[in-house]
Amino acid sequence: MTDPYDALLLVSFGGPEKPEDVVPFLENVTRGRGIPRERLEQVREHYFLFGGRSPINDQNREFLTALRADLAEHDIDLPVYWGNRNWDPYLTDTLAQMAADGVTRAACFVTSAYSSWSSCRQYRENLFDAVDGLDGAPRLDKLRHYFNHPGFLEPVVDATLAALADLPDALGEQARIVFVTHSIPTEMNDGSGPPEAGGGAYVTQHLSAAQVVVDRIAEETGRRHGHDLVFCSRSGSPRTPWLEPDVNDHLEALAAGTGEDATTAVVLVPIGFVSDHMEVIYDLDTEALETAERVGLPARRAATPGVDPRFVAMVRDLLTERAAIESGREAVPVAVGSIGAMWNACPVGCCANPRGERPALCGQGA
Repeated sequence: MTDPYDALLLVSFGGPEKPEDVVPFLENVTRGRGIPRERLEQVREHYFLFGGRSPINDQNREFLTALRADLAEHDIDLPVYWGNRNWDPYLTDTLAQMAADGVTRAACFVTSAYSSWSSCRQYRENLFDAVDGLDGAPRLDKLRHYFNHPGFLEPVVDATLAALADLPDALGEQARIVFVTHSIPTEMNDGSGPPEAGGGAYVTQHLSAAQVVVDRIAEETGRRHGHDLVFCSRSGSPRTPWLEPDVNDHLEALAAGTGEDATTAVVLVPIGFVSDHMEVIYDLDTEALETAERVGLPARRAATPGVDPRFVAMVRDLLTERAAIESGREAVPVAVGSIGAMWNACPVGCCANPRGERPALCGQGA
């Protein structure tokens, strides 16, 4: 069922687990990006609000437990490894362990659903770095993008419905749905996706996913909510254009609307995130909800997929789908919305590195 794969690798971002980890972690994340020192100090304080510990590694541990249980329940006997880009367990160490264990070919599930350099190609570059020069390194295949897989979006639909229902005084019936994702430089968005497609894949994919959620909510409730895509967690130079509007600026603008433009309540939907890591628990739960309260706008935040059984099962679906394709067996990729199932190997030049070409795995011709 999973031939030719003899392992599955969970690839994630990583995060600090104690206060003394915070600064070295942030230096790992921002190395070579020209991030102002004052921005690093600002973000460091975000972590200290939560004990100097990111929740992301614990969330990955919980996800691994759920994933291993799901595979076992479906009689799939496959070891599951875990490696991070920016903190322990590092990809380099995990790949060395996989080589020592005799793994020959592994499928990689990345905890980032969309196309861009920072959300796809950078992971592929890091995978190349992790196996470069490693004796006995396994072949690695990245599982396809899943922003439009029902296993990702159906939990988002249900979480949004729950948040709408939790608003007081029936405000959920007219609430605006504000989809939130991580901002990236506009140049990076312009270079996202295959060159021949003209760029802009990052925003286009988010808009498609948001439309699926809104359409499904309309099917469930009979009400079509107004909605927007906004951004959080900008971290670059103020001289560099990034995707806007910022979620806080947008909430202020919504609160200032009058007449037909008036917004009575909002639900924040972290459509760009798979779990409640720092960008969610600080940028949304702390900062954005404080902004909403300050401007008098009732607000709720929808849950991320986390360890929802449908999201966990999606990994198994992507794994067995790719295994079938690689083995020449019939496979029917599942996707919802207007874009369709994504490619299995990234096209040449896809999601170009804005700082210059670097080798990457898991692409066509790679």
